[in-house]
Amino acid sequence: MAQFVDWDLAAATAGALGKSGPRVSYAEATEVVGDLRRLTDEAAEHVAEYTGLRAQVAHPPVRVVDRRDWAATNIAGLREVITPLVSRLSGDKQPGALTEAIGSRLTGVQAGTVLAYLSGRVLGQYEVFSADPGQLLLVAPNIVEVERKLEADPRDFRLWVCLHEVTHRTQFTAVPWMRAYFLGEVQAFVDASQGGEHLLERLRRGVATLSDAIKDPESRASVLDIVQTPGQRAVLDRLTALMTLLEGHAEFVMDGVGPEVIPSVERIRAGFNRRREAGNPLEKAIRRLLGVEVKMRQYAEGRKFVHGVVERVGMAGFNRIFSSPLTLPRLEELGDPDAWVARVHGPAGPLPTAG
Repeated sequence: MAQFVDWDLAAATAGALGKSGPRVSYAEATEVVGDLRRLTDEAAEHVAEYTGLRAQVAHPPVRVVDRRDWAATNIAGLREVITPLVSRLSGDKQPGALTEAIGSRLTGVQAGTVLAYLSGRVLGQYEVFSADPGQLLLVAPNIVEVERKLEADPRDFRLWVCLHEVTHRTQFTAVPWMRAYFLGEVQAFVDASQGGEHLLERLRRGVATLSDAIKDPESRASVLDIVQTPGQRAVLDRLTALMTLLEGHAEFVMDGVGPEVIPSVERIRAGFNRRREAGNPLEKAIRRLLGVEVKMRQYAEGRKFVHGVVERVGMAGFNRIFSSPLTLPRLEELGDPDAWVARVHGPAGPLPTAG
C-alpha cells in the first residue's frame, strides 16, 4: 500500500538530529538505570496507597531508555496506528511513484525532526500505541540532565518523576477500558474528517508545520490548522478533557505523595516550574506548536479540578470518574467540579470520606 511516512527515514533522522546526553561514566549510567527501576517500584506502592487504584491487567516492567530508543519506540507506536488509518482512508490506492517517493520521505524527515526535538525534553512517558496495555518509558539522559541543572538531590528528583509517570501507568492499567477508549477517540477524529485524501494532506501539513517551527521561530501557524470539521472539534474537546484529567490527576498525586516521601520536594517543584516557564523564543514557539503550552495549562487546570472533586467527595468518590467513559468529565466541567459531582453523584453528592 501507499506509504504516508518513510518510517525508517524518520528513525534515522531522529537519531541523527537528537542531542547527545550528559556525560556519565558506564558505572554512573548503570547506577541510574538500576535506581530508576527501583524507584519505579517504590513509586507504584505510594501511588496505589494514595489513590486506591491498583493494576487490573498485567503490564511489562519499566523500560529505561536513551533518547534514540525513546524516539524509535514512539515511531514504532505511531506506525502501528497511522499505517492502517492511511490504508483505510486511501482505499489502498497507490499514488504515483514520484509522489510516494518524495512525499513519504519528506514527511519522514519532518517527523524525525519533531521527534528529535522532543527526545531531548521528555522525562518519561506511558506509551500506549505500540502495545497493549502500554509501556512505561523513562528517559535516563534527560532525567540526569534536568536534575543536574536544578541541582536537585538525585534520589528525590528521580522518585518525583517516577510518581508522575507511574500514575499515568496506573490510569491505564487500573482502568482496563482506558486505552481502547483513547484509541477509539483517535479513530473517531479520523472518521470525522471530510474526505480521506484531504485529511492526509492536512496531516502532512501538520507535520510540516511542526518541523518548520523548529527552524523558524517566527512561524505563526498552528498544528490545530488540521482540525477543520465540527465533528473533529467535538472529538478534540473530548480528548482535551481526557488529557487534562489524566495530567491533572498525575500532578495531584505527585503533590499529595511527594511531601511524605521526598524531603526536597518543594525545592524541586519550584525549580521545575521555573524550567517549564523558561525558554528562548525558538523553544517557546515550538512548545506552542507542539501543544506543550496547552499541556502546561492542562497540568494546572486538571490539578485544580481533581483537588476540587476530592475535596468534595473524597478519593473514593473521585475514583468513580474511572467507572466508564460516561463518568469522565466533560470539557465544561473541568472548571466546575460541582457540575461533575452533581452529574455523577447526584445533586447532594456523598459526604467526603477519608479515602
